[in-house]
Amino acid sequence: MEQAVESEEMHYEGNCIRPPSEAYSILLQVTVGCSHNKCTFCGTYTDKRFRIKDDQTILGDILFAARYMKRQDRVFLMDGDALIIPQKRLIWILDRIREHLPWVKRVGAYANAKSIKMKTLEELKTLKNNGLGILYLGVETGDEGLLKKIRKGSSPEHLINMGKKVREAGIKLSVTVLLGIAGPERSLEHARATGELLSRMDPNYVGALTVMLIPGTPLYEEYRSGAFQVPTERELLMELREMIAHTNLSRGLFFSNHASNYLPIKARLPKGKQIALEQIDSALKGDIALRPEWMRAL
Repeated sequence: MEQAVESEEMHYEGNCIRPPSEAYSILLQVTVGCSHNKCTFCGTYTDKRFRIKDDQTILGDILFAARYMKRQDRVFLMDGDALIIPQKRLIWILDRIREHLPWVKRVGAYANAKSIKMKTLEELKTLKNNGLGILYLGVETGDEGLLKKIRKGSSPEHLINMGKKVREAGIKLSVTVLLGIAGPERSLEHARATGELLSRMDPNYVGALTVMLIPGTPLYEEYRSGAFQVPTERELLMELREMIAHTNLSRGLFFSNHASNYLPIKARLPKGKQIALEQIDSALKGDIALRPEWMRAL
């Protein structure tokens, strides 16, 4: 029998991030850092060495949530890639959530292509049956050369197959893409390739963020040396337009409402594609005000 010791507070280490849609979720840090941690644009986990937290700490936080977080009906498993946790331990965590937080309707987590590959389809289905309802996958781009350049550790074809695997398991899939990551020169090529990848993967949700330069990252050093340039506001709008124009989802939501973006878009594809394109066109004409620079953030 487990010895249940309630924490006096939640155990959070370092900077902790979560998707915008998990803003009101119980944030349960079950891993520290990111199992990949090589992407050139990301500085979130550079100060952390990846590890899985011990069971007693995790259970203590769940018991703390059971006492103080009864109004929150979702749980998000942090840090960067909770899906990498071995199946038996991940099932144990989901079981404890169901046992002590019976009102929770959905558990979510970040994933990457490596962690999805490590789980069989049947294992993913088991996770779904035990409460894992959504996975967030950082795709960034559908351009193969650019994926290598930013050290994503995967190819477009592999990302597509892993995304399809998640969908086949019955788990909702939310994909993140990065505007501006190709710089001005290959902006539209990146947009088209990403739209084509999204069309083949067919996720439930797409969230477009705009690349932000973070001191200490390889991309920031490229910027300082002049090897990388951030596209202008207009170029970013044109990139967003091209990406949406080449994205065909069977029934998915495309968002660009993250705080890093200049123009918030929310469109259900395919029905809302034309409306979204017209909204971007209005912004390009100057008829819609963009988010001011001082309001943009990660």
